[in-house]
Amino acid sequence: MNDRTVVYSTYYNPMEANIIKAKLEDSGFACFLADENVATLNPLYNQAIGGVKLIVFERDVEAINALLAEDNSLAFESSDQVVDEEAADKTVCEKCGSTNVGYGMATDKKYSIWATILAFLTLTTPIKANKCNHCYDCGYEFK
Repeated sequence: MNDRTVVYSTYYNPMEANIIKAKLEDSGFACFLADENVATLNPLYNQAIGGVKLIVFERDVEAINALLAEDNSLAFESSDQVVDEEAADKTVCEKCGSTNVGYGMATDKKYSIWATILAFLTLTTPIKANKCNHCYDCGYEFK
């Protein structure tokens, strides 16, 4: 029997990773999440660590593929309108066209020039940070 483990998939949202993990555990598959704590405590490190990794046994990969494909096909059959509305609400990256986009603290231009000047004059750290959309596939940030 092959007891080798593999990274089945990666997620940039720890909640999504936990949902898939719970679905697999309910179906009797042994699995665990790697880098979940780092991604939860400091979401800005998600791209650097490669996201939350779902680890499964290599022998279970085909059965997991079948289970998740079956679950996805049932979801599409039962709620076609909901899926279309969710797809319309997703933000699309302006650079690469990916929908793997999140809104949050900017990493590139985190502070405005005024916040930086004020912080310099008062010898403190800037208190107001910019927020923007961040593409997790190509790293591009946009409003």
